[in-house]
Amino acid sequence: MIDTILVVQGPEFKSVKRGLSCRLSVAPKLLPLPIGFTSVTRYLHQWQEKQDFCSQQPSRVLVMGLCGSLSSQYQPGDVVIYDECVLFDESQLLRQKCNDVLTSELQTHLQGKASLVRSLTSDRFIYKAEEKQLLGKNTGAQVVDMEGFAILNFFANLSVSVAMVRVVSDDSYYDLPDLSSAITSSGNLRSLPLAIAMFRQPLAGLQLIRGSRKGLKVLQELTNCLFSD
Repeated sequence: MIDTILVVQGPEFKSVKRGLSCRLSVAPKLLPLPIGFTSVTRYLHQWQEKQDFCSQQPSRVLVMGLCGSLSSQYQPGDVVIYDECVLFDESQLLRQKCNDVLTSELQTHLQGKASLVRSLTSDRFIYKAEEKQLLGKNTGAQVVDMEGFAILNFFANLSVSVAMVRVVSDDSYYDLPDLSSAITSSGNLRSLPLAIAMFRQPLAGLQLIRGSRKGLKVLQELTNCLFSD
């Protein structure tokens, strides 16, 4: 049984929260994460120092949310289960593997509705289609996010089982707006820079909106599927 769900704050968190069935006899703890590698690492260490973590350390954690595609094989709305996360560090590819038992349970529960993938964790927002395709080729990863490796790395020495399931929200064919300036150093999304970025690149912004809406809808349905009694 999953006792804790981690999901990036904002629309992703809201979708997962809506998908959690109120009929659950024992609902998992739902925690909102900041955006980005550094911010989520800082958040997890701060959480570790709090009383609720010390008294009730999680044992089975599920990370949920959206991700971007690095491969023509995956389109918005596709559900993926992570086998492992990789990270570029000084030209070296580091790996952190998800828990095999939890991952297998997810695969069984979803009955072929999700693909097992390798994910690349990036410390910045990847918005160019050409760069996505190149990263996929160079790392063997099929999807990308900004938090996965950091989460696995944090829990690696704590005897906590971690699995990850995400929904693809953008493909590898189209550029997205550059949202780098909209993400603060603390991992929050600023609405005005976000709106400006969308305005400057309207076609890319439209792709982002369409993909995100589809991904969030599937994320809510996925949550309901996984956590209905």
